[in-house]
Amino acid sequence: MSDVSLFLELFHFIRPWLLVLLPLVALLWWRVRRRLGKSRLPEAHISPHLARALTVGQDGASRLLPIDGVALGLILICLGAAGPTWSRVPDPFVAQTAPLVIALKVTPSMQNRDLAPTRLERAKQKVRDLLALRSGARSALVAYAGTAHAVVPMTEDPNVLQPYLEGLQVDVMPDEGNATAAALELARAIMEKETAAGGILFVTDDISGADVAALNGYQGASLAVLATLPQGTGSAGLDALTIPVEQVSVDDSDIIRLDRRLNAAYRRALAEDGDQPWDDRGWLLAWPAALLALIWFRRGWTMRWGAVALAGLLLPAQPSRAEGIADWFLTPDQQGQIAYGRRHFDRAGELYLEPMHKAYALYRDGQYPAVTEALAGLDSADAAFLSGMAHIKNRDYRDAIEDFQTALERDPDFPGAAGNLEVARKIVDYVEEAREQSDTGENTGEGADDVVFDNEDARGADTQIQGGDDAAELLTADQWMNTVDTNTGDFLRQRFAIEAARR
Repeated sequence: MSDVSLFLELFHFIRPWLLVLLPLVALLWWRVRRRLGKSRLPEAHISPHLARALTVGQDGASRLLPIDGVALGLILICLGAAGPTWSRVPDPFVAQTAPLVIALKVTPSMQNRDLAPTRLERAKQKVRDLLALRSGARSALVAYAGTAHAVVPMTEDPNVLQPYLEGLQVDVMPDEGNATAAALELARAIMEKETAAGGILFVTDDISGADVAALNGYQGASLAVLATLPQGTGSAGLDALTIPVEQVSVDDSDIIRLDRRLNAAYRRALAEDGDQPWDDRGWLLAWPAALLALIWFRRGWTMRWGAVALAGLLLPAQPSRAEGIADWFLTPDQQGQIAYGRRHFDRAGELYLEPMHKAYALYRDGQYPAVTEALAGLDSADAAFLSGMAHIKNRDYRDAIEDFQTALERDPDFPGAAGNLEVARKIVDYVEEAREQSDTGENTGEGADDVVFDNEDARGADTQIQGGDDAAELLTADQWMNTVDTNTGDFLRQRFAIEAARR
């Protein structure tokens, strides 16, 4: 499904009853223009050539009149007031990008250098670019040749996939071949664990004829193929596919189009099943209406809006702030919404003045302590729930429990509050049980310089461990990891061989 078809499917008006004003505007335009079209100079005692010279705009019906601009402006205002929309307001707790399983073909044919540096390396570059474009959305990686193997399960951190992606070489695959159907089945099994509709992307240079039917007849997640072939090079298997096939390009246009295709079903599901309100796009029509209003200042086009203009001048002026050009036209909240839509959450958090929007932006940017500060003083269930989520992310589980309890007190049916309250309680119980099992009440004489455990519920013994003189010589976690000689290629080779032997 393309963006255009999705737009046409979801487009509607939030307040359609305001569209009844359109016939009134049309009637007003027709009556005024009809009256003006009949205005003519008397020609009874004037010679025809003098009448033509003295008359400006003889054919009134064929030229633009002030009423035309007024009618068009009123039409735009009516359409904008009706609230055109085709998407919902983004939910900060739900990813706006569909989960994706990337199935990468790792075979000798992918080592062909007709696509510099090789088809496989170009494919890896495209996968990395796609992960960066998806901004941390849930992604999984599957590698296949004669057999298919799950390399990395679903994760929101693209950095987790990078070393495994680098380690995928032809020699790590236990069997040669082109098991596209097996890779599709494995990707389907991974996608079934997701609660939202997602997509499967095959990055390959060919599809075997026996597997074409499996891909064409697949019902489930959105399916697409990125063909790692030079421009002008064809493949019988790829040409027989009815699913979207995108040719590798020198820029990012290929992955941008693929991302839109794979996300179409997910965006439709969010729009149809989401609890968020519809995003009113009527403000877009205010700009052309304002430009049309500028024409009224042209001599000969001024309409009788003196009373309206006078009323506007008599209204009490609001305090103004103009620190930049954007402040001349947009409020801080509008500027914050633009930054939020561009995923500049840190900037949006600075611009927003409305507390809830500000807190949402700070939450998406990971500034969890600032979220609770922004929500201070709000007494809605939404505010308490968002504060609880921020405390969960910041590992302040006791404060999260209080926030979720507050949210349920304000709205007993608030979605997600009861479930998250139970999760926070289980985390606290787990921490306390672990403390009970580990506390001995003895001083071991070694370890960290100063470790104090939280014991608010008085479960277990209070224990303080003092480090020895040689504690400073202990390696940090990063230093220890740097001393470990690891090779993801060797790890994947051994793991794939074991998996193939078990099958």
